[in-house]
Amino acid sequence: MAIRARSQTWSSVLVLIAAALAWGWGEWQKAHAPEKRKPRSEEVQRHRGKKPEKTDAYERYEGCMLVKDRLNDGDSFRLRLPDGREETFRLYFVDTPESAFKRYGGGESNQQRIQEQGDYFGLSPEEAVALGRKAKSYVLKQLEGKPVTVFTRWEDPFGDRRYHAFVQLEDGDSPAWLDERLVMRGLCRIYTRGTDLPDGTSMARHKAHLRELERGAKRAGEGGWKK
Repeated sequence: MAIRARSQTWSSVLVLIAAALAWGWGEWQKAHAPEKRKPRSEEVQRHRGKKPEKTDAYERYEGCMLVKDRLNDGDSFRLRLPDGREETFRLYFVDTPESAFKRYGGGESNQQRIQEQGDYFGLSPEEAVALGRKAKSYVLKQLEGKPVTVFTRWEDPFGDRRYHAFVQLEDGDSPAWLDERLVMRGLCRIYTRGTDLPDGTSMARHKAHLRELERGAKRAGEGGWKK
C-alpha cells in the first residue's frame, strides 16, 4: 500500500511539472514572437490622436481642405486631413484628360494617353488637353476653401502614394460625389478603377448611374460632348 501511495504521489508531481513547463514555454513564445505589423490605418493613428470614423471598409475624414500643389489635376489632388496630415487622393471611376503635354525621362511622353482621352470624346489631342484644363479648373474651384469629406481604404495601386478615394462635396442638404459632378459636366471619361461605394451602392449600380449621367451630358452637349 505504501509503495502504491508513493507511486501516485510521484505521478501527481510529474503532471504538475509538465503543466508548469508547458505554461512557461507558451509565455516564452509570446514574449519572443515577432510583433505583428498593424494595418496602415492603425499604424498611422499612433501619431494622430483621434481615430477616423470607419464606414464599412472605408475610413471617413470630414473637413478636408485642398492644398496647393503643382501636381493637382482634375482627378488627383492633395488634401489636408483634419489631423494636419497631407495626402494625395485619386478619384475612383473617372479619368479627366491631361491638362498639359509632358515629356519624361527616356524620351517618353503622355501623348498616347492624351490621344486615347481625346478619342473617347471624339476630340483632337489639343482639344483634349483644353478639356483637361477645364476639368482641373472646375475641380480646384469646387475644392478651394471648402471642406470636403474623403472616404478611402488607403489603396495605392501604383506605388506613388496617390490613394484611391471618393470625395463628397457639401451641397446644402444634398451632398454630392465629385465623380458624378465631373461626368455630368462632360469633363471626364468613365475609366479607371471602380468599387462599391461607402453607402453600400454596388460598383455595377454606380457605374450604370454614371453612364446615365454621361448620356445626359451628351444630350446637353456638356464639356467634351459639345458639337
